[in-house]
Amino acid sequence: MAVFQKISPVGEAIAQLQVGDVSPITIIGTPAIRGSFDEKTLQQVINARLAPGVTDVVLNPDAHQGYGAPIGCVMASPTHIYPGPVGVDIKCSMSLLQFDLPAQQIADKKTRRALIEAICQRVPTGAGQDSRSLKKGRHIREDVALLAAIEGASPAVCKQLGIPPHWAQRCEDAFHLGHDNTRDALALRLEKLVRDNSIQNLDDKIAQLGSYGGGNHFGEAEAVTVEPGVENRRVADVFGLKDGCVAFLSHCGSRGFGYQLASGAFKRMQTHFVKEGIPYPGGDRDLVYAELGTAMANDYLDDMALGANFATVNHMLINALVWEAFREVFPGIRAELVYFISHNIARLEEVDGKKAWVHRKGATRAFPANHPALANTPFAETGHPILLPGNPKQGSVVMVADSGAKRSLFSVNHGAGRALGRRAAIKTLSQRDIDAEFARRDILTNCRCYPRDEAPAAYKDFREVLKSVELAGLARPVARLDARFVIKDANKADD
Repeated sequence: MAVFQKISPVGEAIAQLQVGDVSPITIIGTPAIRGSFDEKTLQQVINARLAPGVTDVVLNPDAHQGYGAPIGCVMASPTHIYPGPVGVDIKCSMSLLQFDLPAQQIADKKTRRALIEAICQRVPTGAGQDSRSLKKGRHIREDVALLAAIEGASPAVCKQLGIPPHWAQRCEDAFHLGHDNTRDALALRLEKLVRDNSIQNLDDKIAQLGSYGGGNHFGEAEAVTVEPGVENRRVADVFGLKDGCVAFLSHCGSRGFGYQLASGAFKRMQTHFVKEGIPYPGGDRDLVYAELGTAMANDYLDDMALGANFATVNHMLINALVWEAFREVFPGIRAELVYFISHNIARLEEVDGKKAWVHRKGATRAFPANHPALANTPFAETGHPILLPGNPKQGSVVMVADSGAKRSLFSVNHGAGRALGRRAAIKTLSQRDIDAEFARRDILTNCRCYPRDEAPAAYKDFREVLKSVELAGLARPVARLDARFVIKDANKADD
């Protein structure tokens, strides 16, 4: 592939891709990882770099083809906002709930089956699913769900949903404001969207609050192992990690509510581009944009904030329900949120001394110790937790950023990244081998057959991905998370 000839290594796991006369694209990845990027992924990142107003682009080691820009991409612009480099699942995120329960307490299969059953009675999985049909599901009033979209994890929302309000302090962002930095802008925007019937089947969409959805979303019980060393133990203590105990890792986003908001933005911008004869960057209709300060940009910023607030409360509620399920099996156990961090969002941040919208699509924020944005947070002197899911076979990690993260726009990958498309995985991977691997490793699931398109073999080698991050000097592991059981949807992916 000719495009590979333009990639120039500048370190063990850092390279640059020069495109025209603009500053080069930064690529994070070992030679093995760089060799995994296909032409479509590279063409998408080139399109993103050459798009109007874009000043910086980073390609992470988990990168693969997405809508408008690769999943695993970071893009900065001081003048434009792009829905594609945010994604259709606005604020898809990770959260980690730490219990004071020793991991050996869930070694017994019957105990884990009881926990799986208790969680699945409360937290729905699957495309379009909500808690209304579950035995112990939380029925959400419409006014509360709409308030969640406007206010995020505010004290009022947390109180009405039974979420510990202090968990908001452990959120990367507990709430998002509108384009003018007010709550009122979001209330007015949501009122207009509802009035115009812009969100189809609104009742069903907001009823999905507190659910996982399908595709690559999951909940996973973990055994926590803090990495050796005094510094790792110090950081783990600040994070609230408990060595040898059970934690619960969750991956989900803004569900159908966020998808409708994102889809509506794409359609409005695409219609505008056609009407005004504006060319799509790289000819890709999913790389549409709006110039900051315009009504179209303001509408998208409001829509993104609404979806992001919904996603935040979705995670908080799931964690509250998971804790409730664990207490059913282990009465009296305590739980605290370690962190909630997103990987499909755009934020106004400082880049080289100037304000810019940093779009992270399948990319995780990575602020190290003493970063100004962490002032007055529990993580000011350590850096915040970075939650990176790998796969049940190879485990997941909690990391902390190093000062070198500046070269990647203070970002790292959001996981392992797909190596096989869903159709290819379903066609080529053996169901018998997948299920046998889970049995050998004593990892239970709620699925009769673990979905082939979500099997560990469908993803890149997580060890090589982590090696890329460490060699590039972006972040280092603080703790390892080993799966003990997985909550997953076995139906067709919805994301």
